[in-house]
Amino acid sequence: MRFARFLYQNEIHWGIVDHDQVQVLRGSPFELWEVTNQRIPLSWVNLLPPCTPSKIVCVGLNYRDHARELGMPLPEEPLLFLKPPSSVIGHGQKIIYPPESNQVDYEAELAVIIKEKISRATEEEVKSKILGYTCGNDVTAKDFQKKDGQWTRAKSFDTFCPLGPFLAVDLDADDLRIELKVNGEIRQQSSTKEMIFPVPRLVSFISSVMTLYPGDVVMTGTPPGVGPLQVGDVVSVEIEGIGILTNEVVAFGPPDGKARPFS
Repeated sequence: MRFARFLYQNEIHWGIVDHDQVQVLRGSPFELWEVTNQRIPLSWVNLLPPCTPSKIVCVGLNYRDHARELGMPLPEEPLLFLKPPSSVIGHGQKIIYPPESNQVDYEAELAVIIKEKISRATEEEVKSKILGYTCGNDVTAKDFQKKDGQWTRAKSFDTFCPLGPFLAVDLDADDLRIELKVNGEIRQQSSTKEMIFPVPRLVSFISSVMTLYPGDVVMTGTPPGVGPLQVGDVVSVEIEGIGILTNEVVAFGPPDGKARPFS
């Protein structure tokens, strides 16, 4: 089953995706909900990110094939970093290329959405506290990642965390095809079976460090093939059983049209 969070007639709704329509819910997947009789064509709605996280917890180097590509040893435990909630955008929204950066990269990722508060939970315990999965793109200013030595600035620009288009529940995340295209050309292609640390292990490990709350997101790492984006590119992340997350890259432009250099 796939849920959509969307804007329709200036109101935010949840619905169940049924082919090219969405059946509106009363309530949300995070709590009690029931199906209404209202059906809306997907083409009439604006899809929103499928959650409003208090934090996005990310994992570096979590695909074996990516480690082979880089010639790096497999990590002994997950390498964690954070992206701020202000970086989140939804399907169809624009990725803004910051004027301070000279290299912005795509990174396709399976994103885990948390259903219930999790703190110091075992791998078995976390399984019932995961609501579902969506597509994510860990957009990164690669030049700053290399320059700064730590990743906060590189990962945190506004619009650098596209999520969507849908929330898929009852999905087995152990072997899902994951693919990224830029302007229709395949740049990344792998399977979640290549993960070094599978989803339950990741979520359990993270919960031993910080409490996870409903709506929080865990980004599970990216496969090989990471590369640069340019203004005008259209980047799409497709994950089996979820859908296709598509965003266009645009140049930064303040509302008044006047450039504001970094100072």
